[in-house]
Amino acid sequence: MYQRKARILFLCTGNSCRSQMAEGWANHLGGEWLEAKSAGIEAHGKNPRAIAVMREAGVDISRQESTRVTPEMLTQADLVVTVCGHADEHCPMLPPGVQKKHWPLEDPAKATGTEDEIMVKFRATRDDIKSRVEGLIGGLKMLARSDGKEEA
Repeated sequence: MYQRKARILFLCTGNSCRSQMAEGWANHLGGEWLEAKSAGIEAHGKNPRAIAVMREAGVDISRQESTRVTPEMLTQADLVVTVCGHADEHCPMLPPGVQKKHWPLEDPAKATGTEDEIMVKFRATRDDIKSRVEGLIGGLKMLARSDGKEEA
């Protein structure tokens, strides 16, 4: 079993949509492997459509906070995942030992069209993030096995 869970911080521009969904999926799918949080370069509040599409998938993100990234969050993280180009370009310097990944996700909040067309974009982003989080968890499991640690 793990000595401690991996700590992952999902970082976006406004911490309203993509990073919120990533935090929700990571905690929902990988709670035994990791602790996920999300933050933004700024805090724009949570997007109601993101909450709605995650609820459709059985994940409640309504209690998550929309927060600005702090130096403490970066220090506590093992891995920072930027989920948009702006956050990737403006990510603060990471402390030694903190790894970084970039997931270039489209912002569904910028989608235009009818409500149904916009929701299609939100669902596609939700599903893309789920797939990426599953891959991340799979990588953690492989790492645990290669380190000789037993699975929970």
